[in-house]
Amino acid sequence: MDFINAIILLLNYIFIPGLTYGSQLALGAIFVTLIYGILRFANFATGDMMSFGTMMTILFTWYFQSLGISLGVLPTALIALPFGIFFMILYMLTIDKFVFKYYRTQKSPPVQFAMVSIGVMFVTQAFVRIIIGPGDRRFFDGEKFIIKAREFKDMTGLNEGLALKSTQVITIFVTIVLVSLLFWFLNKTKTGKSMKAYSDNEDLALLSGIDPKKIVLVTWVIAGILATIGGALYGLDKSFKPFTYFNNMLPIFAAAIVGGIGNPFGAFLGGYVIAFSEILLTYAYKKFFMYILPESMEPEGLVQLLSTDYKFAVSFSILVIVLIYRPSGIFKGKVL
Repeated sequence: MDFINAIILLLNYIFIPGLTYGSQLALGAIFVTLIYGILRFANFATGDMMSFGTMMTILFTWYFQSLGISLGVLPTALIALPFGIFFMILYMLTIDKFVFKYYRTQKSPPVQFAMVSIGVMFVTQAFVRIIIGPGDRRFFDGEKFIIKAREFKDMTGLNEGLALKSTQVITIFVTIVLVSLLFWFLNKTKTGKSMKAYSDNEDLALLSGIDPKKIVLVTWVIAGILATIGGALYGLDKSFKPFTYFNNMLPIFAAAIVGGIGNPFGAFLGGYVIAFSEILLTYAYKKFFMYILPESMEPEGLVQLLSTDYKFAVSFSILVIVLIYRPSGIFKGKVL
């Protein structure tokens, strides 16, 4: 019985949160790798673009709630999400037209693009904070649990309870569906294959009659969808605070590089690698060992490798190690 309690403990505090957080990071990492693979620059505005899309989703969520529109047991944000995506894409295309297009026309080096994206990051931060403010925002229609810890304990008679929120299930399900559709689009459609060809060899793609304007447009549209959905799922699962999305830029970039920059599938898996690494190394295992070890061997301390304050240090350390020993990432070579 104690062994089962130990397993439930890990499921509740490591496995389910790891899958949820990893799904959110995976979408952001695919955003980064898509922009890098096709438009050929590291977009440091990723976190704040996710913040902008989430902000628009929140504003429309509040609007629909004021009208009494809801989805019942599902969050109203799911209705608002298409509107958030639309305004996110509009914002990205505007930024591309008035900022990135000039440098793309001038054939500027990737480093210059990266510096420009930092400027876009600060401008986007300012927009978000002016419009919605810097504080925490909850836009979920109350906390909804598919199963509560107390209910699980009553059903099973175990000491440990398993809590599962609807936001966690929605996050994992939406991520799997969205990523599956993206991979199908890139590998099976004419436009997706054109994007891969453009990424592999721009000059040869242009000679083949591929329209670069269309490729850029489709890339930003896909990026807008990924940024808004990834940001909104993170906000639903936790809460919305603009600066949090800026902080998430480090684990997102770490996930993209661990998976192999330019490789969407690698970025997808990289999100889970980073998420589980952060959680596994900062979780206090005292209670787990109390279940599986004899009473005489029970630990006195928390049995925690790192404090949760050092969560982002885990991402940074993994990023550095990968860049030193395997800069091409887990999956060598580009697939875009």
